[in-house]
Amino acid sequence: MPASSKKAKLLYLSKIFHELTDDEHGLTMPQIIEELASYGIGAERKSVYSDIAALQEFGLAIEKLSTSPVSYALVNRPFTKEQILLLADAVQSSRFLTERKSNALVGALETLTSKPQATNLRKLLHVEGRIKMSNESVFYTLDAIQRAIAERRKVRFQYFQYDTDKRQVLQREGQWYEETPVHMTYSDGCYYLVAYNDRHEGFTNYRIDRMTRVRPSDERATRNAQTVEFDVRKYELRAFGMYTGTAQSVTLQVKRSIMGAVIDRFGEDVLTTEVTPDQANIHVTVMESPVFFGWVAQFGDRIRILKPASLVEAYSEYLQRIIDLHAQPAEGA
Repeated sequence: MPASSKKAKLLYLSKIFHELTDDEHGLTMPQIIEELASYGIGAERKSVYSDIAALQEFGLAIEKLSTSPVSYALVNRPFTKEQILLLADAVQSSRFLTERKSNALVGALETLTSKPQATNLRKLLHVEGRIKMSNESVFYTLDAIQRAIAERRKVRFQYFQYDTDKRQVLQREGQWYEETPVHMTYSDGCYYLVAYNDRHEGFTNYRIDRMTRVRPSDERATRNAQTVEFDVRKYELRAFGMYTGTAQSVTLQVKRSIMGAVIDRFGEDVLTTEVTPDQANIHVTVMESPVFFGWVAQFGDRIRILKPASLVEAYSEYLQRIIDLHAQPAEGA
């Protein structure tokens, strides 16, 4: 066999083990020889044994399985099947990805395991009914933002929302936004861009899937104490639903039954003061927003805003507006 064919034989043998075997599925020696033949590579048992030894020496975890007849398999990979399942499920759950993009990414993940396990992976994934976005340009948007950040330039884009007929409507009558990209963050199934706005001297959030015609600007990014000292972890804890606003110190009185939800939202290091064995005050910094009020409201009488007084009043008004709305006769009912 020519030297080039011997090299190709090793490569095809590696390909066969990667694609067709795993710790639960092996190939017998006749099957291995048959698979090599399908690529036009002739092989004998003795040479295949030598090639397997060479691949093992190279670092491939090819082992003999205790099957009858004896089979051989690649039993160790960079990702376990459980890890790939988690990654694939995360991709399918991501609302900012379209169904087509999700399927393409899951297909790429499937190449990290064997074909038998990839088949099982598709059976385990539950994708029906998951809400997906329709904006196909999200990857190009992410790339443009990353380039702008790397080049320390502002990002230029247009931004849209939906009207009651589900049509995309450009905000600010189609005027261009030009702001300093600071960080991209993932929240509630969507990607957001945190940008610094020069006019307001503060941060604003934009849903990345609702940004369009995105490109790095010719204008240099703003660099100041706020952008340099930006802490994305603190920002995410304060910005409920990625709504921006003025950060303020808040004291909440909560019952023990919802401490798990409090820790899920603010982390285990949240500052607490025990009031009674069944009640505690928690001290956090948040931004006032309808999403924060909605988070508080879901716990009913198990949580209470104690201070500041201005936030107590704003929350009361928020609840009263809801009560007043539902007391009115519904239009079109």
